Amino acid sequence: MKIKKFDSINVIPFIDIMLVLLVIVLTTATFIAKGSIPLDLPKGESSKSLPIKKIEISITKDGKIFYNNKEVSLEKLKNLLKNVNKKDNILIRTDKNSKFEYFVSVIDILKAKGIDNISIVTVK
Repeated sequence: MKIKKFDSINVIPFIDIMLVLLVIVLTTATFIAKGSIPLDLPKGESSKSLPIKKIEISITKDGKIFYNNKEVSLEKLKNLLKNVNKKDNILIRTDKNSKFEYFVSVIDILKAKGIDNISIVTVK
């Protein structure tokens, strides 16, 4: 019996496997969240660079409140702010189309806790 000489590699199975992997990657990539809360920030003329971020509170246009990118209610926000050092930087990001009452309710909670180091995030 004569042994055949191996001159070429059949790449068709390799291409098939790569196409299946490509489909898997593309379908799973569409389900990965962006990782940030979509807000349309208002403009401000006196914008400065952000301080070292300690605590971030975000308010969406439909009134959802986020504490460090986790959705919370106003009552839960009150409980979370009990352990906050009064000298920590608090950043408030609010959508420019949100109702002002959501912003005021968050500010009321912060003032009731005695927190005065508050920054409002805007775009320049």
